[in-house]
Amino acid sequence: MHAVLSKAALSHQGIVDGPVAAHFDLPERVLQFGTGAFLRGFAGFFVEQANRVGVLNGRVVMVGSTGSGRARRLNDQDGLYTLYVRGRENGRLVDRAHLMAAVSRALAAQDQWADVLACARNPALALVISNTTEVGLTLDEDDRIDLAPPRSFPGKLTAVLYERARAFDYDPAKGLIILPCELVEDNGDQLRRIVQVLAERRALGADFIHWLGEANRFCNTLVDRIVPGTPGVEEAEVLYRRLGYRDDLLTVAEPYRLWVIEGGADLQARLPLAGVDPGIVITEDITAYRERKVRLLNGTHTLTVPAALLCGTETVYEAVEHPLVSRLVRRVLLHEIVPGLDAAPEMADAFAHEVLERFANPFLRHVLLGITFQQTAKMRVRVVPSLLGYVAKKKAVPPSMAFGFACFLLYQHPHHQQAFANRPADDATAYWQAQWQAVDMHEDGQVHRFVARVGGAEDRWGARLDLVPQFTEAVTAHLVRAWREGVPAALEAHLRAVEP
Repeated sequence: MHAVLSKAALSHQGIVDGPVAAHFDLPERVLQFGTGAFLRGFAGFFVEQANRVGVLNGRVVMVGSTGSGRARRLNDQDGLYTLYVRGRENGRLVDRAHLMAAVSRALAAQDQWADVLACARNPALALVISNTTEVGLTLDEDDRIDLAPPRSFPGKLTAVLYERARAFDYDPAKGLIILPCELVEDNGDQLRRIVQVLAERRALGADFIHWLGEANRFCNTLVDRIVPGTPGVEEAEVLYRRLGYRDDLLTVAEPYRLWVIEGGADLQARLPLAGVDPGIVITEDITAYRERKVRLLNGTHTLTVPAALLCGTETVYEAVEHPLVSRLVRRVLLHEIVPGLDAAPEMADAFAHEVLERFANPFLRHVLLGITFQQTAKMRVRVVPSLLGYVAKKKAVPPSMAFGFACFLLYQHPHHQQAFANRPADDATAYWQAQWQAVDMHEDGQVHRFVARVGGAEDRWGARLDLVPQFTEAVTAHLVRAWREGVPAALEAHLRAVEP
């Protein structure tokens, strides 16, 4: 039986990559809304790095709002947890543990709201970090900051900022840098607008509204790291034996990490995380980084996952090890998405090869079915712009994207909806059932009309795909062959035709 991780347990462990004792006495400088695996493996990593190089010199107070019990477990472990970084980096296999000591304590907002507000009165506080999911960055029309706690994250943040403004008499030097990590475009701008609306509707006063806008910096950010979180029971036991202790918050993450924060030289000088790790990038405009991630990483996932599932693979790693699917992934990514981007070619190509390395991580069980959550909407945002970008630049249909689109349509067929009964939700499921209902797959003309009809649904794709020259014909040919011969045989024939 292994001892549970704690400060006391550390004295009995010969941990090489452990925190220095002085870090336990650093002041609390970061207030973090969210205790989940992603922030532990992402923001927690950067904060730990900043402390180890003597830049931040501060610890984190985590605030939990979901009632998950993580706040209690963090406190039981004295704020300590282990980050296991596992995967490929620069062609080498990485499998190393980091003991994380940056968390001073965790608070449950529902029961300890007064303690959260007390953090706002801490003169050393400098940063607010959040990850409350995309739904967290929405305006709750009925929220009130006098609730204990307010119902929404923006309501909680408004209450914290109002408490801080009054405690320091609206001193502009006591403003905070707010770094939302929610996967929402222009997340900082959106959060700022919601907080300002709440401040105005709740009549918090002109002084506060002025201080809110002038003293505080709401940053747009882009975050990128796969953090599966706590491993399964068998894997965890193996890691506990390696570590010599039990960690109920053991967190697994891939080596790759990127935190792009929008700002200029003034933010660079003010942000106590700047320069601590090559994964932190401060730039005047994050648009190119966002497009690169959404189209190269997420877009490749979204487009190729139906073909991968229909070839019998279950995880991303299995897909990139499959003799046929792996070649489709590379062609889509390197030969069709990259050439259609407006980003600098060397930037796009370098990131594309990093994506392939990340997909080939043998330690991460990234389940393909999970990627199909709201698959149709993702196709519009992540795939269609790349398809149109390629057509605009190459004046031709991207052949492997056409194959991927055909497999996407086939995956929506009622037969495959039943075969993958545990598939995640897609709001377009009823639409696809209706579209497929009258299609006889033995009639090529019917299949062609079906592809043209769904491709012409501009409200669904943001474009008339049926007007892209030869797109309907290419997709129809792939769809007919995949139905009659099976996806593996159709994919093999496609690759023979397009590969040199």
